[in-house]
Amino acid sequence: MLFSELPLNPKLLKGIEALGFKSPTPVQEATIGTLIEKDRDLIGLAQTGTGKTAAFGLPMIEKINVKNSNVQGLIIAPTRELCVQISNDFKSFSKFIPEIQVATIYGGASMDKQSKEIKSGAQIVVATPGRLLDLIQRKMLRIDQIEYCILDEADEMLNMGFKDDLDDILSYTGDAKNTWLFSATMPKEIRNIVKSYMSKPVEVKVSTGNQLNENIEHQYAVVKSSDKFEGLKRVLDVEEEFRGVIFCRTRIKTQQLADDLNKSGYQSEALHGDLSQAQRDRVMKRFKNHTLQVLVATDVAARGIDVNDLTHVIHYALPDDPSYYTHRSGRTARAGKKGISLSILTNRDMRKLDGLEKALKLKIDKISIPSVEDILNIRLCKWANNLLNFPIRKDLNGKLLTDIQMLLGSLSYEELVEKLVSKEIDALNYNKKGKDLNESEKASKRSSRGDSDRRSKGRDRKSDKRDRSKSDFKRNDKADKKSKKSNKKGARFFINVGKLDGVSKSDLVDFISETARIRKSDVGDVDLQKKCSFFEVDGRHSKNLANSFKGIYIDGRELRVNRDSK
Repeated sequence: MLFSELPLNPKLLKGIEALGFKSPTPVQEATIGTLIEKDRDLIGLAQTGTGKTAAFGLPMIEKINVKNSNVQGLIIAPTRELCVQISNDFKSFSKFIPEIQVATIYGGASMDKQSKEIKSGAQIVVATPGRLLDLIQRKMLRIDQIEYCILDEADEMLNMGFKDDLDDILSYTGDAKNTWLFSATMPKEIRNIVKSYMSKPVEVKVSTGNQLNENIEHQYAVVKSSDKFEGLKRVLDVEEEFRGVIFCRTRIKTQQLADDLNKSGYQSEALHGDLSQAQRDRVMKRFKNHTLQVLVATDVAARGIDVNDLTHVIHYALPDDPSYYTHRSGRTARAGKKGISLSILTNRDMRKLDGLEKALKLKIDKISIPSVEDILNIRLCKWANNLLNFPIRKDLNGKLLTDIQMLLGSLSYEELVEKLVSKEIDALNYNKKGKDLNESEKASKRSSRGDSDRRSKGRDRKSDKRDRSKSDFKRNDKADKKSKKSNKKGARFFINVGKLDGVSKSDLVDFISETARIRKSDVGDVDLQKKCSFFEVDGRHSKNLANSFKGIYIDGRELRVNRDSK
């Protein structure tokens, strides 16, 4: 099917054609005609990257009355980035319909400016729940007369805690509107929204099985926890044209990793929920302009990132939900290009990786973290080829050239090459004796991938211990800690990180372990409070532990760790 076969007006078709689109995606084909031909409620089950914005955007634009300057269409989305992306797409679709006005509403920007944008005649409003509710309650926006209400990525809005906000917002809308809900999954909470606010909705299911782009190559590497950062740096170094997004689970880890990369000479910035809108806009502008090589992001902050030339997505920590792996990986291999989705894991992640493969029906291939020798060979060969192909200047000063030749004349050809290569190696700043970071297959918790025998009764006790479940790890870790505390006196520390930073106790244990270079089992009781936390460590590591956290900043706030006198 072609877009020209759908019931769209010529000006809208012209806008689609200008974008280079010819054929609708499955979700667009299933919804556009259905929504245009008849007013109805609709549930669209589809993943990010399947073309949902056009699926609801084109019907809305088609049905908007351009002679009416009141707000007629409302789109609610979970993040600022996604709101901006949707607004930009709407403006592109309606490029040849100048009467269509779109207002973008989100927190962190001027409320007065957004109010003026609405009052100037915007028929369509794209908004995040928090700022939208704020404007409604301040009577700066009325939505009681809207005809179309779209909830985009509804499951994500519920995951982010917007359930009460959505209930409040929808209570301000009239009963005559059509509601179109789009979601990757359909949990009980969304069913409740459907029951409360929708009437006999038609349901469209497209790509709900976490469908992955075939142009993405899925890989993983296994390292020790203490070698994770060094392994990441080697991946960045071996790919000179590397440009990608690195995903972490928490805001605090995201900021720390971005800071550590910058200290190591990589152009990197963090993108997370603690940043102001101005900071987020600055980061994304630098990334899109190729000033940044690496963007380190949380899952929520990365929603709405729309960049077509990423070579890699790196999972510095695996997500708990397989759909997040799909969302992350989908940031690369766009516009028909190829990309790599690489997970840098430790042995404890193996069972989670198994579960991910089963849920997504995907084979993720194991690779090795490059050795220092590999990196030097690749980078030096490329350097030599560039030197070989570099054109000789025609305006070289003859006397200067003669002087240089005389200075270097005492060197043999071999000595000259050796000096040039030595200088380039020094510039790469690598110790040629760098250790092998890869965990051996024998140490891996799934040494024979895909082999059902690894769970058979015949495996040895060591293998059985390696394959224990996540709950077993928690029980055994607690037992280990308990036994250690009975023999060693623990030291109690304060850290100015708490629940408001979006961390859990396990996140904090991971962060302390990785930053202080100690085992997780050496971290004892964690008391997680609203703005700060307290934790215990084995007394053996208490002397210099606070120094490990110096120089780390979280959204401009210096991280503080000190011995608790209590």
